[in-house]
Amino acid sequence: MNNLETNTAYRSGFISIIGRPNVGKSTFLNRVIGQKIAIMSDKPQTTRNKVQGVLTTEDSQMIFIDTPGIHKPKHKLGDFMMKIAQNTLKEVDLVLFMVNVEEGFGRGDEFIIEKLKGVNTPVFLVLNKIDQLHPDELLPIMEKYNELYDFKATVPISALEGNNVENLLKEIKNFLPEGPQFYPADQVTDHPERFIVSELIREKALHLTREEVPHSLAVMIDKMQTRGDKDIIDVMATIVVERASQKGIIIGKQGSMLKEIGKRARTDIENLLGSKVYLELWVKVQKDWRNKMSNLKDFGFREDDY
Repeated sequence: MNNLETNTAYRSGFISIIGRPNVGKSTFLNRVIGQKIAIMSDKPQTTRNKVQGVLTTEDSQMIFIDTPGIHKPKHKLGDFMMKIAQNTLKEVDLVLFMVNVEEGFGRGDEFIIEKLKGVNTPVFLVLNKIDQLHPDELLPIMEKYNELYDFKATVPISALEGNNVENLLKEIKNFLPEGPQFYPADQVTDHPERFIVSELIREKALHLTREEVPHSLAVMIDKMQTRGDKDIIDVMATIVVERASQKGIIIGKQGSMLKEIGKRARTDIENLLGSKVYLELWVKVQKDWRNKMSNLKDFGFREDDY
C-alpha cells in the first residue's frame, strides 16, 4: 500500500544526534539502521566525521547525523570535531540531545544546552542507558534537564537493548516536514565503503589497545579492489600513530596484536561487503599528525568544509 492510497503525506528530514562523548550516539545509530555504520568504543571522541545513517520506511525517510561528542579541543583535530558537531545544529530539521543517565547532569551538558538556546530547530531530549537505572531514579533526571530547556519531547531509551527506540522513531516522524525521498530505499549511509572499512579497522585497534594507544590513531585505506573474477576483495590499509612506542603496541609481540586487529576487523568487513576479504595491515608513525593540516587532509578533513 502506498502513500497515495492511504492519503498519508511522505515525511523526510535530517536529524542530528548530539551529546557529550560516550553517551551512546553511535550505538543508537547502528540500532536504528540495523547494521554497523558507526564505530563503537567506550573511549570518548570515537566519532570524528559526520556519519549519515538513512532509515527509509514506506511513509518516511530519516537521515541521522552522528556527530563527535562535544568536548574541549586540545588540537586541530579536536577543533574540526567541534565545528562538525556545532555546525550540524544549523543544518537539520530536528536535534536529538542524547544524555547518559548513568553519568547524571554535568558541565558538558550545560555547555550543550547553552548552544541549543541559539538554535531554532526543535530539540528532543533522549535519555539513554535507562536499562542501567531503576525507574524511580529517572524522573528527577528528566526534571533537571527540562528545567533548563524547553524540549519538544523527552524520550527515555536504551540504545543497546532497543528499549523504547520504536517510540522515539514515531515521535521523530511526527516532527519531520513533508518532503521527498532523498536517498534510494536500500541505501543506509552516504559514506563510501572505503570510509566504513577504515572505521571498522580503527574500532578494533581502539578496543584491543585500550588505554595504551589513545586517539592518536588513524587508518588509511591504501588499496581496496576485487581480485580478478573471484569473490575476494583485497584490502590494504595503514594504521597511523604519533609515536614509535605506539607503533610497537599496535604491532605487538611477534606481530600478535596487529594479527588480532586484522582478524577481528576482517569479520566485520566481510559482513559489510558480503564477500570474502583478504586484509593486509601496516603501521607507520606520523609525529603530531593531529595538529598538521597536511595530515588532516589525508584523513578527509578540509578547512573549507567546516
